[in-house]
Amino acid sequence: MEELGYVVLSEEDYTKAVGQLKLAVGAVLSVFNMYGMDAYIPSAQEEIIKLAEDWGQRIRGIDKPISLEYIRRAK
Repeated sequence: MEELGYVVLSEEDYTKAVGQLKLAVGAVLSVFNMYGMDAYIPSAQEEIIKLAEDWGQRIRGIDKPISLEYIRRAK
């Protein structure tokens, strides 16, 4: 199997990709608006984005847990 490298995005491209992911996740979670749970969507959306970023680092070889309990330190 061919080993694929990864592309390092510029900060601008990375920010754009995260923004697009946030919009997509928000669209998926919008169904909860009809159940009166709309106040929970922004915080759930942010946690999902953090987990996706952790996953992205993990698959690139950075040994970082993919966990809600993991203490996230400020960048």
